[in-house]
Amino acid sequence: LTMREIVHIQNSSYFVEWIPNNVKTAMAVTFIGNSTAIQELFKRISEQFTAMFRRKAFLHWYTGEGMDEMEFTEAESNMNDLVSEYQQYQDATAEEEEDFGEEAEEEA
Repeated sequence: LTMREIVHIQNSSYFVEWIPNNVKTAMAVTFIGNSTAIQELFKRISEQFTAMFRRKAFLHWYTGEGMDEMEFTEAESNMNDLVSEYQQYQDATAEEEEDFGEEAEEEA
């Protein structure tokens, strides 16, 4: 049964029979996930940033508005730290899975 049919059956006393499609329903789904796979995106962005920052591409627009080159260096460092943290969590998860597999073999 579809959601429309369920609503129609449950509330049939409120609907007139001579209007066949008297229920309109819509469904929307959102998935929010947290995965260490996002580190690949951060690595790619970091590589692109480093290449552009080395050439000082577009830097004059930001320094003209009051930013300092040190802020960009700090942002790059923060991005690298973030990638390192995600890598630690990924490695820890892989080690836990290996430990779990060894425990299962010992029990068998």
